[in-house]
Amino acid sequence: MSYKSLTLKKEVKKVIHLVLHAIAIILGCVGIAAAFKNHNESNIANLYSLHSWLGITIISLYGIQWIYGFLVFFYPKGSPTLRMECLPWHVLFGIFVYILAVGNAALGFLEKLTFLESSGIAKYGPEALLVNFTAVVTVLYGAFVILSVLGRAHVEDDDSYSAI
Repeated sequence: MSYKSLTLKKEVKKVIHLVLHAIAIILGCVGIAAAFKNHNESNIANLYSLHSWLGITIISLYGIQWIYGFLVFFYPKGSPTLRMECLPWHVLFGIFVYILAVGNAALGFLEKLTFLESSGIAKYGPEALLVNFTAVVTVLYGAFVILSVLGRAHVEDDDSYSAI
C-alpha cells in the first residue's frame, strides 16, 4: 500500500515499506510470545489448534518474504532483470500471506468465541456479538486492503518507472 498511496520518491517508499513490514514481523513475534506466555501461565497446552499452527506458519512465511524482499530489492539488491522478474512473485506471495493472516485472525476470533461460550456466556450475549462484530470488521478491513493493493497506483514522474 505504501507504494500506491504515498506520493514520495520510489526509494523512500521502499524504505517505508521495508520498515513497516519489519515492525509488523516484530509485533507478530511479540504476539506469539505473549500467547505462549499466557498459555504457560494458565496451564493451557501450546500449539493444539489450527489457529496456532497456522499462526506459526504464517509468521514464518512472512519472515521469509521479508528476508527475500530485503535481499532482492534492498541490500545487496539483485540485478534490474532479477528484480523485474521477482517483483510479481513478491507481490503475489505478499498478498497470499496477508490473506492467510486475515483468515487466521478470523479463525482466532472463532476460537475465542468457542472458549467464551464453553465458559457459559450466552450465544447471543453482548460478548459474543462483540467478538463476531470485531471479526467481521477485521475481514472487511482485510478485503479493503486487498482491493487497494490491487487498484491502480498513483502516477508519478517518468523516472519512477525506471528499472525496479
